[in-house]
Amino acid sequence: MFTIFVNRVASVKDDLLSGLTVALALVPEAVAFAFVAGVNPLVGLYAAFMVGLITASIGGRPGMISGATGALAVVMVALVAEHGVEYLFATVVLMGIIQISAGVLKLGKFIRMVPHPVMLGFVNGLAIVIFLAQLQNFQVTGETGETEWMVGSPLYTLIGLIALTMVIIKYLPLLTRAIPSSLAAILVVSALVIVFNMDTRTVGDVASIAGGFPEFHIPAVPLTLETLWIILPYAFILAAIGLIESLLTLTLIDELTQTRGKGNRECIGQGVANTVTGFFGGMGGCAMIGQSMINVNSGGRGRLSGISAALFLLFFILVASPLIEMIPLAALVGVMFIVVIGTFEWSSFRIIGKIPRADAFVLILVSGVTVATDLAIAVIVGVIVSALVFAWEHAKNIRVETHITEKGEKVYELIGPLFFSSIHNFNNLFDPKSDPEEVIIDFGRSRVYDHSALEAIDSLAERYISAGKRLHLRHVSEECRVLLEKAGDLVEVNVIEDPKYRVADDRLA
Repeated sequence: MFTIFVNRVASVKDDLLSGLTVALALVPEAVAFAFVAGVNPLVGLYAAFMVGLITASIGGRPGMISGATGALAVVMVALVAEHGVEYLFATVVLMGIIQISAGVLKLGKFIRMVPHPVMLGFVNGLAIVIFLAQLQNFQVTGETGETEWMVGSPLYTLIGLIALTMVIIKYLPLLTRAIPSSLAAILVVSALVIVFNMDTRTVGDVASIAGGFPEFHIPAVPLTLETLWIILPYAFILAAIGLIESLLTLTLIDELTQTRGKGNRECIGQGVANTVTGFFGGMGGCAMIGQSMINVNSGGRGRLSGISAALFLLFFILVASPLIEMIPLAALVGVMFIVVIGTFEWSSFRIIGKIPRADAFVLILVSGVTVATDLAIAVIVGVIVSALVFAWEHAKNIRVETHITEKGEKVYELIGPLFFSSIHNFNNLFDPKSDPEEVIIDFGRSRVYDHSALEAIDSLAERYISAGKRLHLRHVSEECRVLLEKAGDLVEVNVIEDPKYRVADDRLA
């Protein structure tokens, strides 16, 4: 009883402190993503607050942080530039409805189709993207108005503060775990900058975060079909990107914490959050892998961590904006660099020469596409390439073993899957001109998977008919029988019944 009580208190403390750490890191990211989307910084901050709070409260994965993200912002910028911010709010509402529908239809399970090389490429590419995003903090606006790299004392100060932040995060846990090392690093570096009046950029130099409560606001757009056709493509793209990024982040957090989240519930949570956010002037969002990593590494494992992060962010907006604006950007950059180091799968370099070349290619491809475009496109490309490689490899596995029965019938024992990619090899296995009048194809060690396979069987039957011979099928699986029954007269073959033969049925598994 005492142990349970102590663990619960420790968990609450860890969740609150990690939530505070995440909230501090959320501020500059939400502001930056708002700038990318071409909207007011408060639009990004309100999205980070509302999406984070609602998702964590009603169904999001415990320990996972949601908010405004760059992957969504880069899609929003064209919509805002062409039609204005009100159309963005309407799009976010529709985006949320689509995500709720995906959860209700239980589409979250399809995240299981993402192969491991795609996951490795995803996290590696994301680590590179996070790293590149921090490089803008090493740039300043020159006298000519153009952006240029820092030099001299400002650069050395920035590097020194970043290094100090990373050292504290790395080694403080060796001394004490009473406070998250990321939070301690931010506080220590901020105190040094304030006490010694160091000349370095702060959060306030990026934008003011002062504001009030988000207000209910119905998007001011015409309720017409024309409006729907404008926002619908953007809503589908944003919904897809948001769900892919959220479900992949969920999978990654599952592996880190050795627990299991619920994909369909996450879809519904994200959808409700975005629908509500659109009515309160937010730009929408999804799971944030960088902030989720900060949260988990700081000890935040429960829903309270996500809820407290959102509430701390609102507190910063309403009350503590002058204090938050004093935090040096160097401290936050140092935190993100630690996230980069922890996110990147360094074992990729060790296994790259030991895994199949196709998997190595997919890993590198997904990493590159993630950096060049965005996470959703990279994952889709990786899954498609992996599927094509799988189909190509299995197409080569089909073969036959033949023998002649006492009645003079030639039996082809087909081995391997028959589907669209293997039908070319399948057709080359038979010789209608040389075969006897009665030919049997035994499917006891094979399966028919699609319409292309049925067409291949039908074409083969026609070749035998043209040669004046008969083709029979034996040991056809139940799935194949169903396909043949649906095909009807499209396939002209005899199916030999064999009541003693049984085929494993996936529906019973």
